[in-house]
Amino acid sequence: MTDSLAGYLRGRARWRLDRVQRRDGDWNARCALALLDAAAYVQSLPEDDPLILALEDAGCYGPCGLGDFEPVEPVARLIDFWSEGEPWELLTAIPPLARGDSVRSDR
Repeated sequence: MTDSLAGYLRGRARWRLDRVQRRDGDWNARCALALLDAAAYVQSLPEDDPLILALEDAGCYGPCGLGDFEPVEPVARLIDFWSEGEPWELLTAIPPLARGDSVRSDR
């Protein structure tokens, strides 16, 4: 599971690096670096890490956790626009979105 998720994150980082946009304020580069950092972090986790198991429980690896990491649209959006924060924060934010839980905002 960690290999699949890390591979997905590296792929999205490459996508960000390939985007050429004038005057983006280094946005794509920041996103790519944050995703590469998250991929390295994920790769260092054991398969039975609680963060990985939470992703499995949320259905991010298909039925019964037997597939590759395949995010639903809200999770894919979160990953594609991740630009700052600790890798564990990204992993913690994914399960509620994958389950379709409403996100409460106190702002």
